[in-house]
Amino acid sequence: MSEEVIRLARMVREPGGRLNLIREYIQTFVLRSLHEAEAFHILSFVGGTALRFFHGLPRFSEDLDFSLESPVGYKPKIWLDKLKRDLTFAGFEATVTWNDRRPVHTAWIRISQILHEVGLAPIQEQKIAIKLEIDSNPPAGAVTRTTVVQRHFMFVLRHHNLQSLMAGKVHALWTRPFLKGRDWYDLIWYCSKEPRTEPNMELLRNALAQTAPKLVSEASAWQQALSIKIKKSGFAGLREDIEPFLERPQDAAIMSSDIIVGLLTSGE
Repeated sequence: MSEEVIRLARMVREPGGRLNLIREYIQTFVLRSLHEAEAFHILSFVGGTALRFFHGLPRFSEDLDFSLESPVGYKPKIWLDKLKRDLTFAGFEATVTWNDRRPVHTAWIRISQILHEVGLAPIQEQKIAIKLEIDSNPPAGAVTRTTVVQRHFMFVLRHHNLQSLMAGKVHALWTRPFLKGRDWYDLIWYCSKEPRTEPNMELLRNALAQTAPKLVSEASAWQQALSIKIKKSGFAGLREDIEPFLERPQDAAIMSSDIIVGLLTSGE
């Protein structure tokens, strides 16, 4: 399978697009391995990559994020041992590490040689890294779906529905102490959909209760809160953050404080 992704990547002329293709292929490989390990009996797929896979978000993502829906049967080290075997059998030079010392458990999958093989790195030892995060104490209230994935491979995943994914995004935008262009791009995508998408308010309130309890009573005013935040913060650097991850990098030009505020206030 390593030969397959190398073949596909070499067909992409632009280096950024080549890197995004390789990363997404490996992400899909990881998800299929977790599916085979029956991890999605107790995990739900969340975050930007889930939004891309299930709802067509036109940007790539670096990480794989999950919510632990039940601690019964939680065996991440066994799952990751299987993943390492699967990667090795498929011809990848991979290392897999694990850290569960914090509530958000983290794995790193690092693969060498492949970037060199497709002309993206001068030495074989340079690695592409995929971070896998599992929230071991997620807020209650998410609505999940089970969907067949057909992207390089075919398998089944449990994931948060669109409204629950949006609640997670609104929570991140509201409480994150710094700004990420990817977050604000996703917000534009959500707010410009027809029919308009609204966040799962139960999940948003429960998430705020965990991280910013003083904001729970203001949850229904999330549009105003995000409008104020982007007005105060400005937009410096946000287009540069998102551009490398877009299917069409030129689409970063649509991002501005005025566009975001207009979309938010039109939904009040």
